Amino acid sequence: MSKEVSYRVAIYLRLSRDDEDIDGNSKVESDSIWSQRELVHSFVKEQADMEVFDIYIDDGYSGSNFNRPDFQRMMRDIEAGYVNCVIVKDLSRFGRDYIEAGRYIQKTFPAFSVRFIAITDCYDSLTADESTRSLVIPVKNFINDSYCSDISNKVRSHQKAKRECGKFIGAFTVYGYQKDLMDRNHMIPDPYAAGVVRRIFRWKLEGRSNLSISKQLNELGILSPLEYKKASGEKYTTGFYTEIVSKWSPVAVKRILTNEIYTGTMVQGKTERVSYKVDKFIQKPENEWTKVPGTHQAIVSKGDFQKVQKLLQVDTRAIGGEKTAHMFSGILFCGDCKQPMVRRKNNYHEKERIDYICSTRNRGKGCTRHCICEMDLIEVLFQVIKTQISIFIDVGRWHHKIKTTEVDLREIAEQEKEIERLKKDQEKYRNLDANLYEDWMQQVITEEEYKCFREIFKRQWQESKEAINRQEELIHQLYKQKLETRGRIERMKEVLQIEKLDRELILMVVDRVEIYENQGIYLEIGMREGGEKFLCG
Repeated sequence: MSKEVSYRVAIYLRLSRDDEDIDGNSKVESDSIWSQRELVHSFVKEQADMEVFDIYIDDGYSGSNFNRPDFQRMMRDIEAGYVNCVIVKDLSRFGRDYIEAGRYIQKTFPAFSVRFIAITDCYDSLTADESTRSLVIPVKNFINDSYCSDISNKVRSHQKAKRECGKFIGAFTVYGYQKDLMDRNHMIPDPYAAGVVRRIFRWKLEGRSNLSISKQLNELGILSPLEYKKASGEKYTTGFYTEIVSKWSPVAVKRILTNEIYTGTMVQGKTERVSYKVDKFIQKPENEWTKVPGTHQAIVSKGDFQKVQKLLQVDTRAIGGEKTAHMFSGILFCGDCKQPMVRRKNNYHEKERIDYICSTRNRGKGCTRHCICEMDLIEVLFQVIKTQISIFIDVGRWHHKIKTTEVDLREIAEQEKEIERLKKDQEKYRNLDANLYEDWMQQVITEEEYKCFREIFKRQWQESKEAINRQEELIHQLYKQKLETRGRIERMKEVLQIEKLDRELILMVVDRVEIYENQGIYLEIGMREGGEKFLCG
């Protein structure tokens, strides 16, 4: 004999990380989704006037707010009139927000004539007296809210302690690193991505702009940080891209160039959650970040990192179609207004002359020209650098610095691996294109889709081909650079003499050059560590 049904029941089940200890072990008072379901099902079977309409499960959602997918689905069914009874294991499964839980139980559910039952708390809105409604339920909801707040504070405290010890606590490592399989709180360099990071820093030191670097990376077919994480199998999402395939951008390059973590310093705690009740994060000022030096292997030296930070503060864009800026870009300034000097070419009696003048004067906004000929400046710096090397730098440390300029064969190997990946991509697009016709003939796809996909696959195949050509050219250049560098190193090892001034050497020795109106030259000699300042000329 079938029972008379008066109540169409919504069984609501919830479990979240709030119901676990900080170390991940389940608490004694926490119940699994399965045990909650069994308890509520048994209760409903014993009731003569109830049947289950649906089961709503929010597994992995906090009780601190009610913005949960299945809870919202249940509310839509209540508003549509499909459900007139909600049953939970206890009030904490329903929610831990004191105010919101009370509003639903005491106002929203009665407004829709919905009966609410919390089994182990012995609460039934149909039979509860005024004392239970006005005192017991608010107190229990307040206790649940306090419990959620206490757990949130414990988690924050535990994470703060880990950060201060230099332990990595993020879900995903920054591009260039990967988690150590032996210790998930320790980072180690990712051989491939670390090579890309080193290349980005090297290009910046050579005088390239962020835009130029991002274009070069895209032309070489190097996967952006997001695409590399996806290709590595990581379930990573971000709000920094809008295209189907994320590309390198000047902003992405700048994020890498300004991240101190590449020097071996752990940097964490940049954001903070507004409240355990609000899923929103705010940016913290840098003086509140947690920084612990020497926690992991550096990808770039601290000297190179500091040099890049100075270059980022000035305009190092190339002009006239050049890939890199001029030799003194980012380090040459007017001695009076402290603005960068600009490079100007002049033809006089069919001879080309290059001068540097104050950019403020060049814009017609005051100051004076502070003009100096490029050849004169090179000659002065050439003599100063040679003198400083012989006076201030001991031979052993100089040899060490020279060795660090040599091209690493691992970088060439990484390029060859990249070519292998691009060739596999080519083969994949070729196969996809070959299978399209068969799908069209079997009416799996429409003719319009066939033409559209074929065009996409052809374009992607062509892009891969062009990237392979660029990678092969880059390998050729790296081999050439290695041979040239080796020759220069051997000569410098023999006599420690410099034959020609270039940007690499200038950046290694000089931090800043200031030109005064009387052509006096002020130099800051850094040698990457320490420093020396003097006036010459």
